Amino acid sequence: MEPKNSDLKLQCLAIGSLPHKNAQEAMNLVKEFFKEIPFCPQLAKVNKNEDMIIQYLENMPSFFNDNGNILLETESEKFFQDLEEFCIDYENIITDPQKHVPDKYRISTNNSCAFPEFLNIIKETKPDYAKAQIVGPFTLSCSLNDSQGKSAIYDETLREIIIKTLIIKALWQIDKIKSANKTTKPIIFIDEPTISQLGTSAYITITETEVIEMLKEIVSAIKSAGAVSAIHCCGKCDWRIPLETGVDIINLDAFCYAQNLSLFAKDVDKFLQNGGKIAWGVVPTLDAEVLANADLESLTEVFNKAVKYLTNKGINEKLITDNSLITPSCGAGSLSEELARKAMSLTGELSKKLRERYSI
Repeated sequence: MEPKNSDLKLQCLAIGSLPHKNAQEAMNLVKEFFKEIPFCPQLAKVNKNEDMIIQYLENMPSFFNDNGNILLETESEKFFQDLEEFCIDYENIITDPQKHVPDKYRISTNNSCAFPEFLNIIKETKPDYAKAQIVGPFTLSCSLNDSQGKSAIYDETLREIIIKTLIIKALWQIDKIKSANKTTKPIIFIDEPTISQLGTSAYITITETEVIEMLKEIVSAIKSAGAVSAIHCCGKCDWRIPLETGVDIINLDAFCYAQNLSLFAKDVDKFLQNGGKIAWGVVPTLDAEVLANADLESLTEVFNKAVKYLTNKGINEKLITDNSLITPSCGAGSLSEELARKAMSLTGELSKKLRERYSI
């Protein structure tokens, strides 16, 4: 039987990266603390290609990795040949979401060394859900430059290539998860930290509508392929943008910015009424000292306050808690392995405590 999204109530998820230098040790952590929803971590300390800006660029037309220098070249004859082939492949893939994504668009073990073991866990444990991710199109477009030093976000062709590449990478992961176990529902996170900078002087000419449309295209493709879509932003965000994309889950740094979400209470209420979910990033990962001093009691209070910010704006508490998940505030890649373990453990413990409180 296919799992229902209601099964996600106050479950725990992890976000992106872990600091481990050994993939098996990282996956042992996944198996220990995320039995219900295993995830595939980014392990940039194993291979710098697992940095989220590089990880999903394999076989993207125009992309060159010159000894760690990322270059986008759009003038050569090869680029136009590659682009033509890419567009044909994309149309074939997108018109039939059930079709297997060609292996040439795979995420190789050189870019995700943990992915094979992630699939093994799914085959062995047959979880209802499994979580993977891509970098967001706005974040990626703002992070890459063409050969003239111009940001890809300002080049319509490059922007479209980036969106379509990320869709293919998401669909490839969905395909592999479903092949590992046909009843496991993939959850694909779109990591968009740069959204918090939209409207600043750096991106003053980029409109909210443009970013929403970029995300909508990817969210729609993920959902059409039978997966759950999520957007992660770890800074102060104009949450109207993610909420207007049709996404299933929004994920925020609730340790620092829960009150910020309440500024958009009407939009959040509508989102929850329509079945959307909030993944509360309650466990701090961006400040090692704060994490070192955190405990289950203090993080329970963080969650309580986060919910209260919304109930104070008139949103029903049961509606919130019925549609909540628990996560770390962001990836744990910058932490020590010991602190990363603490963050993962606290995430699981808090989820368990809250599920017991609400009799789940």
